[in-house]
Amino acid sequence: MAIQQKIEARLAQAPVVPLIQADDPDVAVKTAEALKAGGLSVLECVLRTDSAVECMAQIVRSVDDVIVGAGTVLTVDQASAVLGKGAQFIVSPGLVDDVAQLCIDRKVPFYGGTMTAGEVQRAHCLGLETVKFFPASLAGGTPMLKALGSVFRKMHFMPTGGISAANLSEYLALPQVIACGGSWLTPADAIAAGDYSSITRLAQEAVEIATRSRK
Repeated sequence: MAIQQKIEARLAQAPVVPLIQADDPDVAVKTAEALKAGGLSVLECVLRTDSAVECMAQIVRSVDDVIVGAGTVLTVDQASAVLGKGAQFIVSPGLVDDVAQLCIDRKVPFYGGTMTAGEVQRAHCLGLETVKFFPASLAGGTPMLKALGSVFRKMHFMPTGGISAANLSEYLALPQVIACGGSWLTPADAIAAGDYSSITRLAQEAVEIATRSRK
């Protein structure tokens, strides 16, 4: 099964992609294991620390049965670097044609960030079928997604930014939303305290919310 199909199959069961931000590979692995224990196995390791690439690589090496991607990928060089370390998908805050084309050429799922009709149309013309919608809460939230979905009927969206347990169900109720991403599942204070059981509970809560929303 191609990686795109694997991701879609996982997200059909648990349509939530948690963001992992870490500067210590051991912490990254423990966070990933806690999320997996809570039922989330498609993980985005964001490039927001100096050691983020190694953190992502350590998750790939150490945690079985998870799909690991790199987020906050800004350049072609970053994209090439994370793919060389085992990233299985790439997420960017914006839509850059060169990064998109690299992923298309290498048959790697790419979720470029969009927030306007023009950006979604450009993604469509590049051949992308799923895009990130970011920052979701500031870009118009569910009303904007409804409007975009009515025009771009074959496009799917992964809203991120301002998503939480409180509004997760509103986004997942939209048929054009394939999954939601967010950092509320990996709170910095819990990680700093080594309280990984809290992360597992947050992941379980998200799965429960998603299950009810999809029904």
